[in-house]
Amino acid sequence: MVAAAGAMDRLLAGRLSVSAITDAHRRLMTDDAAEQPYAGRWRDVQNWIGGSDHSPRNALYVPPPPDLVGPRMADLLTFATRDDVPVVGQAAIAHAQFESIHPFTDGNGRVGRAVAAAVLRQRGVARRVVIPIASALVARRDHYFATLGDYRAGDAGPIIRAFARSATVAAEEAAVTADRLAEMPADWRSRAGEPRAGSAAAVVLDSLTAVPVLTADDIEQRLGLTTAASYRAIERLATTGVIAPLTQRTRNQIWGASDLLAELDDLGSRIAARAVEAL
Repeated sequence: MVAAAGAMDRLLAGRLSVSAITDAHRRLMTDDAAEQPYAGRWRDVQNWIGGSDHSPRNALYVPPPPDLVGPRMADLLTFATRDDVPVVGQAAIAHAQFESIHPFTDGNGRVGRAVAAAVLRQRGVARRVVIPIASALVARRDHYFATLGDYRAGDAGPIIRAFARSATVAAEEAAVTADRLAEMPADWRSRAGEPRAGSAAAVVLDSLTAVPVLTADDIEQRLGLTTAASYRAIERLATTGVIAPLTQRTRNQIWGASDLLAELDDLGSRIAARAVEAL
């Protein structure tokens, strides 16, 4: 999850380019022992989707051979960086074309979804957040894969319509979640006994919406608190239910903002439920 977030951050940091995409893939796959040799570079082998691991026979889809990956990705980026086409359609086609080229040996789905988000970011549609379109798209995986099949057969209409509906559902539900998240800090402060401004507990509280998962070491390094102050803050927030342990460890515990993480889970569920109806 951390690697996927790092890959997304890289693609949202600037204009889409070959270096941005390959660097995002490197961040995603560099800790994968099996895929590390291929992290951050176009594939130099033939791959396929479905069928067996040994042959493309009976595969659902066979992407272009490796010598065409570079030229086709260059063509894709020319399209993905245009500013004279409708943006949702552009994001949909960029995503579908990326998945059809399948430029990496693994991680194509995750990077391809990040490419769509990057198109929305560089066109100024979503300047501060990532709209969770993928939660809606994959709610009906059979339908999603069918739209990719239609695209590869020459009809971009289904994937564009699926993206448009998914974007609408995801944006509407994300707005509901944004309102709920905005109310949480005041509730946290109340539950924690209104900690004094500048105190360790207050400093951690102020950071929770941006960084809802934390450790004592993280608090020390990121917020500049002492070890003792970090543990006091954690104890106070855990006792009042603002944060809760995320593992069964007795040492080096990982903590999460319970309400915020629950709301994000609920956001995904709401989007998926509405998407099934809309699609």
